[in-house]
Amino acid sequence: QVQLVESGGGLAQAGGSLRLSCAVSERTFSRHDMAWYRQAPGKEREFVARINWSGGRTVYADSVKARFTISRDNDKNTVFLQMMSLGPEDTAIYYCNAWPAGAYWGQGTQVTVSS
Repeated sequence: QVQLVESGGGLAQAGGSLRLSCAVSERTFSRHDMAWYRQAPGKEREFVARINWSGGRTVYADSVKARFTISRDNDKNTVFLQMMSLGPEDTAIYYCNAWPAGAYWGQGTQVTVSS
């Protein structure tokens, strides 16, 4: 079973930055498009950003475009999400998964942005 371990979350002030990481145990990681998702309190999980298998193409939700950057390191089976200009609306649990998402989800990493 694939393991997804997200890390890097925490408390940030509005306007601040955080960098999330996701370690993936899947041996075929480099063949899969990957994505970040998030779930805010009382809301459904939503798409944030995705990156194709080679890292050459990225897509972002309108709400994070120009503020967040997704990247990957296929040698280390890791996906990253650099988040800048954070606002309270970015407060959520952040998850990584394949794109489209597989059935299994990791624990996620909590991001809390104070105003």
